[in-house]
Amino acid sequence: MPLPLAARARANGSPTVADLAARYLEDHVDVRLKARTQAKTRGVLRRHILPALGRLPVEAVERRHAVELHRGLSDRPVTANRAIKTLSHMYRLGEGWGLVPAGCNPCRSIEKYPERGRERFLTDAEFARLGRVLDEAVEAGTVPPVAAAAIRLLMLTGCRKGEVLALRWTDVDLDAGELRLPDAKSGPRAVQLPPPAVRLLEALPRRAGSPFVFPGRDRDGRYSAGGLDHAWYAVREAAKLEDVRIHDLRHSFASRALALGETLPVIGKLLGHNDIETTARYAHLAQDSVHEAAERIAQSIAADVL
Repeated sequence: MPLPLAARARANGSPTVADLAARYLEDHVDVRLKARTQAKTRGVLRRHILPALGRLPVEAVERRHAVELHRGLSDRPVTANRAIKTLSHMYRLGEGWGLVPAGCNPCRSIEKYPERGRERFLTDAEFARLGRVLDEAVEAGTVPPVAAAAIRLLMLTGCRKGEVLALRWTDVDLDAGELRLPDAKSGPRAVQLPPPAVRLLEALPRRAGSPFVFPGRDRDGRYSAGGLDHAWYAVREAAKLEDVRIHDLRHSFASRALALGETLPVIGKLLGHNDIETTARYAHLAQDSVHEAAERIAQSIAADVL
């Protein structure tokens, strides 16, 4: 009687999924991914992929195993899709490393679950309220001026939190009105500094001996992400914006750009997106703007003809 596939693979000394994962971490995750993505990848391996498949030889993992893994996380679609994406990538790289036979990727043709993006955009009134609260918080001493300035720069540029906190004075060209980010999420990029942002940065005091625009007590001398989050929680509570995350300031920047008539490709450039698909999440807002414009035009004409 022929041995089951898993038993035959073990008898042949085939590496296990755990062996492949160890190579994946060492040769890809640890050297090519940013710290936050490393943590997410390690988490999905440790909590989901390895408990389910780690002991199986790589060539014994079939499509049904990957489907079971995916379905088992169906109540968490983002996690489910990330698990399949990670497993598939491991197998693709494993072929090149000689650990996986060609054509053995078990994730082929597995359809991703829809992921509902959480969207929250500040209104004009909420922007105004947030500005007032920032002023009041700095004056009352409940929020450090450096944190308030960082939050304002996020609003004015659409930058990511990590990009602002990592900002060095050598990255800032106030004369050209530009930030030059050497290590942004999607690679080096330039960020346009509108005049209000230039004035904001010109007014910032510089700490002697610190290269950072927003210095703090973090290990490397920058203002910490935790410190900025703490300041944000205090500000949003005072502004009655408890459902707004600090990353929603970036979404609100894009939303305001669309309302002012900017195109999706331009907004993608402003936000540092590498592909239009990432910016396409705002497409429905563009359609909303078209509907609103059509309504305004029709109402104007209707006043004359109806």
